[in-house]
Amino acid sequence: MANILITGASGLVGKKLTELLLHQNHRVSHLVRSPEKGAVPSFKWDIKKKYIDPKTLEGIDTIIHLAGAGVADRRWNEEWKNEILESRTLSSRLLYETLKNTRHAVKSFISASAIGIYGFTLSDQLFTEESASGNDFLAQVVRAWEHEVDQIAQLNIRVAKIRIGVVLAKQGGALAQMALPVKWYVGSPLASGRQYISWIHIDDLCGIFMKAVEDQQLHGAYNGVAPHPVTNAELTKEIANALHKPLWAPNVPGFVLKLVVGEMAGIVINGNNVSAKKVERAGYEFKFKSIGSALNDLL
Repeated sequence: MANILITGASGLVGKKLTELLLHQNHRVSHLVRSPEKGAVPSFKWDIKKKYIDPKTLEGIDTIIHLAGAGVADRRWNEEWKNEILESRTLSSRLLYETLKNTRHAVKSFISASAIGIYGFTLSDQLFTEESASGNDFLAQVVRAWEHEVDQIAQLNIRVAKIRIGVVLAKQGGALAQMALPVKWYVGSPLASGRQYISWIHIDDLCGIFMKAVEDQQLHGAYNGVAPHPVTNAELTKEIANALHKPLWAPNVPGFVLKLVVGEMAGIVINGNNVSAKKVERAGYEFKFKSIGSALNDLL
């Protein structure tokens, strides 16, 4: 049984992961901006003011760091892009400084990261954890984020980073947005449709985090994606099959996506083909290996 502190616990992954960890009899507490009384103890932090409640780390042996502004929550402008960066880098730096300067029993630090580190392209190139990082905005963000997290390893704490792909879940996330047009009979592939989507069922993503908590051999970066990425066209077709809806609309042109969502369209128009081999070699067994099985479970 681990005594786990979670940041970013109010998000899609944080909520599900808290539920599963408690079910496995782990002790869980949350680090939040506005603590509330509830079944899970919560402690206050303020990243901008560099503050963490001094009682936060009492008894904690594992930290799961999920905090970060939602990349797709708003249309990108310079202010929001800065928030995307600093919500990840400054929060990680604050945790490092707190661990460095506070007596604690933390032995493991499990951090979210993102497959955006590899950049986005229409290429079939398969990206592994050893692949070079990309040069676009999100790649720069993830590179800076991981740099801050890696500092924690200097404190004799085991660090594992889960590079999260496109998370598919019943409530919220990307799947609801992709399925809605299909439900209304206007579903269609985006741009060329050839771009790869490296997806993962939320249960498997949480399973990888739980393995990283329990398996002391896991350290470094692991791709949090399912073993079989699909193209945007394949995913759209599979969603339609799961919902028993036809697809008849033509592909949505890339220039339309750029008009609608701006710079962020680059993520959608392009993609990345990411390998799950490393986490499989580490012993994680996926519940949902195929997109069909995942969508049948979720839809």
